[in-house]
Amino acid sequence: MTKSPASVLRYSAFTTDPGGGNPAGIVLDASGLDDADMLAIAADVGYSETAFLTAAPEGLGEPGRAFTVRYFSPKAEVSFCGHATVAAAVALAERHGPGAVAFATPVGVVPVEVAAGADGTLRATLTSVEPSVEEAGADDVAEALAALRWDAADLDPALPPRFAFAGARHLILAAATRARLADLDYDFDRLAAFMTAHGLTTVQLVWRESARVFHVRDPFPVGGVVEDPATGAAAAAFGAYLRERGEIAGDATLTLHQGDDMGRPGVLSVDLRADDPRVRVSGAAVPIVT
Repeated sequence: MTKSPASVLRYSAFTTDPGGGNPAGIVLDASGLDDADMLAIAADVGYSETAFLTAAPEGLGEPGRAFTVRYFSPKAEVSFCGHATVAAAVALAERHGPGAVAFATPVGVVPVEVAAGADGTLRATLTSVEPSVEEAGADDVAEALAALRWDAADLDPALPPRFAFAGARHLILAAATRARLADLDYDFDRLAAFMTAHGLTTVQLVWRESARVFHVRDPFPVGGVVEDPATGAAAAAFGAYLRERGEIAGDATLTLHQGDDMGRPGVLSVDLRADDPRVRVSGAAVPIVT
């Protein structure tokens, strides 16, 4: 038997407005739930992901500051989810105070630091696992474009397609114009099949406004939803991509705007450090009153 829906918290991440950003479900005590229970709860919640917390592995950290976390979309388990991580960390900080927390995820330990701003807003900064970037073959790009109903001319040649990983795997495609990014009308089943075949969590569609400001969208058919409103794991992968491409040198902070085209605006901050290959993704999170 699944836990009561009342045990599920609902937060929106990468926003200070419950109507913006990306909603996440959070179960702070998932002990006693099996995989079927967690999947059923995630499907009932209906958000792109729900995070389930249980006791941390021995030695990871002190009680209340370290947890094991698993993430489920309405259709399947996800290896890592940035927005649910931020939401869970803020929910814990509201109960135990700001500070450091460690999450043992399926892809490794993800440290998170939560701090309160001058106005009391809680912001969480997650540090990704070590990222990687790899070439995307011409046939793979062609199939992705066909599923998206894009043409090759719709791509920005200065930011070529790549697969990137920072906890979850994504295909990064850069749009040549803001209008192309805004017009998202893709073949749901075809893109889902392509993503499943390549082990992708989302396709990260980006448009570069300036050297440090980007607009992004993330189709997520493999999770059972058309689009993810704010995607921390993809933001981390994109930061790694820009560094690998040589677009970023030294320390830098990027601003990613996501969700505007869905009516759920959110802002993700991506920090790159010259002395650390990992990527840091920051954002606020707020409860959703239901």
